[in-house]
Amino acid sequence: MKNIAASIAISALAATGVEAQEEHRRVAPPAVYDVAPGLGHFTDDVLFGEVWERKELAPRDRSLATVSAIVSTGKTAQIGAHVARALDNDVKPEELAELITHLAFYSGWPNAISAVAETKKVFDERRIAPLKNSEAARIELEAAAEAARAATVDSTVAPTAAALADLTNRVLFGDLWQRPDLSARDRSLVTMAALISVGQPEQLPFHANRAMDNGLTQSEASELLSHVAFYAGWPRAMSAVPVLKQVFESRKGTQVNAPQADLKITPAGSGAISAPEQYFTGTVEISGLYQAEAPARVGGATVSFSAGARTAWHTHPLGQTLFIVSGRGWVQKEGEPVQKVSSGDVVWIPPHVRHWHGASSTEPMTHFAVAEALNGSSVTWMEKVTDQDYSKGGS
Repeated sequence: MKNIAASIAISALAATGVEAQEEHRRVAPPAVYDVAPGLGHFTDDVLFGEVWERKELAPRDRSLATVSAIVSTGKTAQIGAHVARALDNDVKPEELAELITHLAFYSGWPNAISAVAETKKVFDERRIAPLKNSEAARIELEAAAEAARAATVDSTVAPTAAALADLTNRVLFGDLWQRPDLSARDRSLVTMAALISVGQPEQLPFHANRAMDNGLTQSEASELLSHVAFYAGWPRAMSAVPVLKQVFESRKGTQVNAPQADLKITPAGSGAISAPEQYFTGTVEISGLYQAEAPARVGGATVSFSAGARTAWHTHPLGQTLFIVSGRGWVQKEGEPVQKVSSGDVVWIPPHVRHWHGASSTEPMTHFAVAEALNGSSVTWMEKVTDQDYSKGGS
């Protein structure tokens, strides 16, 4: 009898273990298995059993993409569970808050406000204190690229919608994209996920290029499409495929790991624009702007200064090289005397050294500048060089 009882007990424990294991594998809400068992299978075995396990995109990135897709499409009931999952996947509360703020601009205020209400429930459950605006240094966007973007907005948007152009340059990119609680790469990932989810593939080329300039790899961008397909639907993901394909092909010229990739030539004087006034003094023109694709981080441009023109004080996270093409100029490291440079000189500025450079007071100067980006940024701009400090170069 004891043996029989033991056998029954072992069998019961084994059955309980199987049931527990079966229950553990279940991710979908309980009603799914009663109403749509096939959906339960695909949820458990494919979405969470396969897609979420793929290494091409980190769990943290998948959470950012998922919450972005849900917020941007207004799927309020699903927000809480995925916000909780995002926190478990090491997304910080401040990053989730900034994601919602960011998507207010890309999918509308109503979706963002609805997301706030659901997210607060999760924060309250986890006893996350009320958040405050970060006091960290703002993200400095690449000046030349920003100048080119702003010029495009001014020429294509301003003639029809001047207020929209102003808000795009001043608020969207002049403020939102520089907020520090979400990195430039993550903002790009969030934006791409939202654009795919709301069916706006025509907006993808700019943001996909920006994402890869900010550190998102081509493999991660490709995987993002597969992931978002489950949350926004196959049609929207498939509509984005040919657009992303064109972006990948357009960037082949800078792919160092593609033996058959074509060389990329940037013609002299191409894309000439005026340098942004907030970072330069005097008449300055930027042309021949280029940016290599990851894993390369190098970018550069030809910058022409009129006599007396110069940059503001600034630093570079990985340093900068200047090749003086023509004319005479001045370069100064903070705390040291101004140094004179002329045609043929090469200047190396080490990482994080505060400095400025520009033309002499009597002659123009043109240099070719080369710098590497770190986390999507190759320069940190500071205050302008005063006339008094600049005049010391002529002494």
